[in-house]
Amino acid sequence: MFDRYDAGEQAVLVHIFFSQDKDMEDLQEFETLASSAGVEALQVVTGSRKAPHPKYFVGEGKAEEIADAVKATGASVVLFNHALTPGQERNLERLCECRVIDRTGLILDIFAQRARTHEGKLQVELAQLRHLATRLVRGWTHLERQKGGIGLRGPGETQLETDRRLLRNRISQIMSRLERVEKQREQGRQSRNKADIATVSLVGYTNAGKSTLFNLITQADVYAANQLFATLDPTLRRIDVTDVGEVVLADTVGFIRHLPHDLIAAFKATLQETRQAALLLHVIDAADVRVDENINAVDIVLDEIEAREIPTLLVMNKIDMLDDFVPRIDRDVENRPVRVWLSAQSGQGVHLLFQALTERLSSEIAQFDLRLPPNEGRLRSRFYQLQAIEKEWNEEDGSIGMQVRMPAVDWRRLCKQVPSLVNYIIS
Repeated sequence: MFDRYDAGEQAVLVHIFFSQDKDMEDLQEFETLASSAGVEALQVVTGSRKAPHPKYFVGEGKAEEIADAVKATGASVVLFNHALTPGQERNLERLCECRVIDRTGLILDIFAQRARTHEGKLQVELAQLRHLATRLVRGWTHLERQKGGIGLRGPGETQLETDRRLLRNRISQIMSRLERVEKQREQGRQSRNKADIATVSLVGYTNAGKSTLFNLITQADVYAANQLFATLDPTLRRIDVTDVGEVVLADTVGFIRHLPHDLIAAFKATLQETRQAALLLHVIDAADVRVDENINAVDIVLDEIEAREIPTLLVMNKIDMLDDFVPRIDRDVENRPVRVWLSAQSGQGVHLLFQALTERLSSEIAQFDLRLPPNEGRLRSRFYQLQAIEKEWNEEDGSIGMQVRMPAVDWRRLCKQVPSLVNYIIS
């Protein structure tokens, strides 16, 4: 379909610093990202700029340097640690005579390699098609005109228009399939709510140790490796938590700085497990020098998927890589656990995590007696949808009495949507 150069596994990496403080960790993460994609970095080209160049992203001199590096090393692909416009990619490909891929394309390629389930493959394909939709023109530079002549009169649209139409059709097909998957997931969530089973979702920066911790807690056999985006497809397992009972633990895809928006949109069904959780376990690599930046990057993605209001317990992992560090629980002024220090690799401190889960989950359930006026039928229906009604009765004045029990996050969300709800609580 595309008139492109064949992409190989040997590459020239390009990273540009846009501030006076050279963030070498960002470059190291990019090299790890390339390695995770199975790429051998033959040469790394770096430079500094105040702002991206409109034609090549880098300056013309630096673009020539990249082209020379490609010829000297025999690399078949150039990887940029930045988001490029379709025009910049096209200009660089013409100059370097090889394929040029930006950070978004690289992450999409890693996701395509890691996807195992049917749902995961659909989500990756959706993200790739959305990314590709803006880059079709470079694939058909020789076919931009309408066909003409005897036997060549087409349907009145250029090849480019035909491809865009086919692309739109495929995107709508995938979205339709993903909607069906989301309905199936929603049914599973509703049945768990009905059985009063809370969901705890593992979130965190990629390679923070979520899958290793998940395997340790659940005795599962989820693929875990010291590489970026080792986990792509979500996995659910049931665990027993003292004084709480059965809890569903969800292992999710890791986040990263500048995570492509197309990916966040495509993985909406998967990330729904995070949005509906009663508690988030934010797993953090405590030995990483960029702890604060990694936490901030995860918080940005949680904001984008509207999950920041969900109660969160920080899990400071990999303490076995710190000098003389003892597992412990940090508490807030109300004596609630807010941070657990442990090592998923060695198992140190995991019992403290279960202790913290017991304390946090037992306090994250809202239980109230309500008296709803007769005209609040819609609110009553909402409680039924949330499967939160434990008991219901009719009062003499025509109002409806009910005992509700639901995750505290759902109660807070409902109070925001219906501010008068607090007036119906029976003291």
